[in-house]
Order: sequence, then C-alpha cells, then structure tokens
Amino acid sequence: QVQLVESGGGLVQAGGSLRLSCAASGSTFNINRMGWFRQAPGKQRELVATIARSGSTNYADSVKGRVTISRDNAKNTVYLRMDSLKPQDTAVYFCWAFSSNNYWGQGTQVTVSS
Repeated sequence: QVQLVESGGGLVQAGGSLRLSCAASGSTFNINRMGWFRQAPGKQRELVATIARSGSTNYADSVKGRVTISRDNAKNTVYLRMDSLKPQDTAVYFCWAFSSNNYWGQGTQVTVSS
C-alpha cells in the first residue's frame, strides 16, 4: 500500500504561481511513475503531468510551458510548479502514483481568480 499526502494548494490571482508537493509513504520502493491529475467542477479528472523514477516527464498540452514536474526519489516526493496560472486551471489537484496499482491522494484545491 502507498499513501499520498498533498500540500501547497490555495488561492492565487491569474498570472501567479503555486508549487504543489506530494509525499508518498508505505510501500514506496516499487513506485515507478508519479504525477498529478486535476478535476474541475462538472468535468472528468484529467492528466496534468507525470514523471518516471528515471526523470522522464509527460505533460498535458494545456499546461506545457507553464508547469514543471519534478521528483525527489530519496524523499519519495513529487512536486508540481505552476506558473502563469489561469482561471481555467482552477480544480482539485490529485497526486497519483503507480506501483502495481494506482494510488491517489485526497486532493488539494487550487483556485485561480481573474
């Protein structure tokens, strides 16, 4: 089992920045890929970015150039740096990890005001 705990969400004005963190605990030795998804009200959960243990990354087209995902394998922590935030980035952001199964955090709210 893997537990994921997110932090760093909040309210920010359009054009601002936020950094989300997600710490994994439990059976972390087998985690390969980690990442972030988001879900806006009335919409399906969607990919934001993922990163493999090797460091290879994958970004949604909607956030490319504005978002950077990084990972500290020693701390079992993944980060999401978001710049030039837009109101349409408002959503609950969920941390995700894959280790034989999919694991999800409880989510952290990001609200971008115009």
